[in-house]
Amino acid sequence: MRADELAVEPPAAARRLLGATLWSGEVGVRIVEVEAYGGDPTGPWPDPASHSGRGRTKRNAVMFGPAGVLYVYLSYGMHTCVNVTSGPDGTAGAVLIRSGEVVAGLEKARVRRVTARTDTDLAKGPGNLGSALGITLGDYGTALLDPASPIRLEWHGAPSTAEIASGPRVGVSVAAEQPWRFWLPSSAAVSVYRRSPRAPRIAAGS
Repeated sequence: MRADELAVEPPAAARRLLGATLWSGEVGVRIVEVEAYGGDPTGPWPDPASHSGRGRTKRNAVMFGPAGVLYVYLSYGMHTCVNVTSGPDGTAGAVLIRSGEVVAGLEKARVRRVTARTDTDLAKGPGNLGSALGITLGDYGTALLDPASPIRLEWHGAPSTAEIASGPRVGVSVAAEQPWRFWLPSSAAVSVYRRSPRAPRIAAGS
């Protein structure tokens, strides 16, 4: 995969990442579920649910850089969430990797995820995926498209449109109806959809 293939609008980048393998050392995870996020109101994809939705900060700075870079953050102060930056350099965007199938380094992933009931659950959900891969906040800013990188993406060609399902994003309290979550229905490792209780409900017929 080349950086220009991810330097596109977030939903397009998200679809292209499905089926790719994310490697961290000897552990490889096939990506089966993703979620796209845009940027601030001045950009082409304003997105109030995005970490960059209010502009550049020290925390989200990498989202405004070139595509194909690792953006890592902690959810609820404990779960490491893994994102791939998208869009052209200077325009904020990223794709959250929500779930995957461990295809290499199974024993190491099991050690990291001792509470997983089955191997299918090892990287099911964004926090579990980060744990299975052993990714930490110290990996922030890693160039994922560099073949020599300790954390890297291996692309196998995007799946066809018929193989991909889409729907609203999980857990966001704003822009909750945005259908920017994409997944491969053929995989048992796709997470369960959970709407945020803080997200307002849209009245029927509106």
